[in-house]
Amino acid sequence: MKSILITTGIFPPDIGGPASYAVTLGKKMSGNFKVTVITYSSKIKNAGDKDLPFRVIRVWKGWPKGLRHLVYFLKTLSEAKKHDVVYSLNAVSAGWAALKAARLRKKKFFVKIVGDYAWEMAIQKNKSQFLINDFQKTAKRGMIKVLARTQYYVCRKADGVVVPSEYLAGIVKGWGVSSEKIHVIYNGVDFKKSEMTREEARKKIGIPGNIILSSGRLVPWKGFKMLIKIMPKLFEISQFFRLIIVGDGPERKNLESMIKNMNLDRKVYLVGRKSKEELATYLAAADMFVLNSGYEGFSHQILEAMAAGVPVIASAMGGNKEVIEQGENGFLIRYNDEFNIVEAIKGLKQSDELRGQFIEEGYKTIEKFSVDRMLSETIKLLTG
Repeated sequence: MKSILITTGIFPPDIGGPASYAVTLGKKMSGNFKVTVITYSSKIKNAGDKDLPFRVIRVWKGWPKGLRHLVYFLKTLSEAKKHDVVYSLNAVSAGWAALKAARLRKKKFFVKIVGDYAWEMAIQKNKSQFLINDFQKTAKRGMIKVLARTQYYVCRKADGVVVPSEYLAGIVKGWGVSSEKIHVIYNGVDFKKSEMTREEARKKIGIPGNIILSSGRLVPWKGFKMLIKIMPKLFEISQFFRLIIVGDGPERKNLESMIKNMNLDRKVYLVGRKSKEELATYLAAADMFVLNSGYEGFSHQILEAMAAGVPVIASAMGGNKEVIEQGENGFLIRYNDEFNIVEAIKGLKQSDELRGQFIEEGYKTIEKFSVDRMLSETIKLLTG
């Protein structure tokens, strides 16, 4: 029986894409393979681990940085000896240790890249104002340079790099990684829509009106400020428009201040992070889903909205263009373009026929992005 060691930066009960992916992959593979997951963790132990069909090793995040990274490496080195393949779900916090351990144990090493971590840190620490494409061409300094070089090195030395979109394949290729090593495996979605009617869902969340829903981590490049800014323009179309933003993050206080200063209380709602079941209720209540993001490697949010039967408007950035065909299954808009966003929302609000078309075509789109397909392609790559 072949065995797979999965290394990740997060794992449940922590919330995030890599955490959910690690659980899904581990469960799928454990029937035919021995699977172990090593993760950094906000908990030293988690009772839910015993119910999983694979082993979970946790490295406590409460330890000082250098110490926890050393412990993570030593545990990965020990486990790599017992496994055939090492698969890391990021290139920096988990990837560097996993690569070194795999090479010392002479095991195959694969890494999954879902974004440019150096760019994300540069934006969050106000070290850069560039969007991701322009950031690739700029000189890096200090810790941002270290992070960039680390992910370049890990990807170049890997036996294979998994990316969720052709767009990200292009980014990784720009890091000096050969095309033969890069494998595009689109993410799958197994989102379960709510059975509630729109009115039932609105009653449950306690927000009436024509709901525009957006979601994601509250970071600058997600474009939530622009969605709040255009609300007065949208009230000219309909006084009943309401904006709900699902998610949490470092921009929350800035967004709260903006809502207060624009007197948009009870018009714009920041509802925080939600479980999949709760998100399904918010989607059931929504008239449309709008994603005004300056960067998306591959958006789960778009696919979840389509699975929930909600028409989508999204920025023509990154992997979004690989999901949405303009005017067929959604609208593509220019990122942070006030006029363009307002016109797209207006067009969708005023045409029931277009809304129906986007919903039906969205259901068809989802069929191309199944979890089973994603997992089978990943397993084939790792064990081939």
